[in-house]
Amino acid sequence: MFKYSDSNKRYYTLDYFYKHKFNSKVFKVSLNAGFTCPNIDGKVGYGGCIYCSKLGSGEYAGDKNKDLKLQFDEVKNMMLKKWPKAKYIGYFQANTNTYAPINVLKEKFETILKLDNVVGLNIATRADCITDECLDYLEDLSKRTYLTIELGLQTIHETTSKFINRCHTLECFHDMVIKLREKNINVVVHIINGLPYETKEMMIDTVKYLSKLDIQGIKIHMLSILKNTKLAEIYKKEKFKLLTREEYIDIVCDQLEYLREDIVINRITGDPKVSDLIEPDWLIKKVTILNDIDKEMKKRNTYQGIKYDSI
Repeated sequence: MFKYSDSNKRYYTLDYFYKHKFNSKVFKVSLNAGFTCPNIDGKVGYGGCIYCSKLGSGEYAGDKNKDLKLQFDEVKNMMLKKWPKAKYIGYFQANTNTYAPINVLKEKFETILKLDNVVGLNIATRADCITDECLDYLEDLSKRTYLTIELGLQTIHETTSKFINRCHTLECFHDMVIKLREKNINVVVHIINGLPYETKEMMIDTVKYLSKLDIQGIKIHMLSILKNTKLAEIYKKEKFKLLTREEYIDIVCDQLEYLREDIVINRITGDPKVSDLIEPDWLIKKVTILNDIDKEMKKRNTYQGIKYDSI
């Protein structure tokens, strides 16, 4: 059995981590605080990342037209029916959630933090959108609750990064990870497999790079082509190759083998809204993908981190 598992999982799941840290069922409640992004509003670019929908990677976040407490309660009340003793983490998901004046950030974050049974905050943002003043506030937050900063990276390859309109460098990302860890703030990194024209080796290299950084978690996504995005326009013209289901599972298992065993796997596949999805349609069957990753790991007789020392 894998070191951080009490099931058939051969990798360090978020559910296992939460269960052992909080001795309780813990849910993340996705929220939309109405922020934007610097590569949407023109500060560093326009249009956002080419794969982002109008919701800014917040497909399952709340309605920004509702106040945050109402958004939170709507999700919490559904969860309570199944797990009445659950605890909660407020997840500021949509767009860039440190891209605002510090007084605005404090008002948003503190509103959720003071709610009953909230044990932490997850704040999704970009490496180029955390000022020194914000860093100091995040350090204070981390002393009062279980704080995680989720940094979008997607790829270490600058050519791809420019193609998808990330509008920040790998160096910027690397420096921010160091700054956050110097303040003992937990870092989770988002990556995307199947980005246009990337090879399997390029995707694995991204994970090898991250495995050597002081990060606490990772989210692995499969590229989703969604309606009304720049990526959909590009795909219609260029028909670049998308990963098959089998290729994705193979790559993820390889990536897990190179990931340090103490890095918590927060996500291991995409979860797009069916109504917005153009391709790949196999992403709809999330549970079967997870099951087949488990089967492949068992077939290989392998575990997360087994190849870490070879990096």
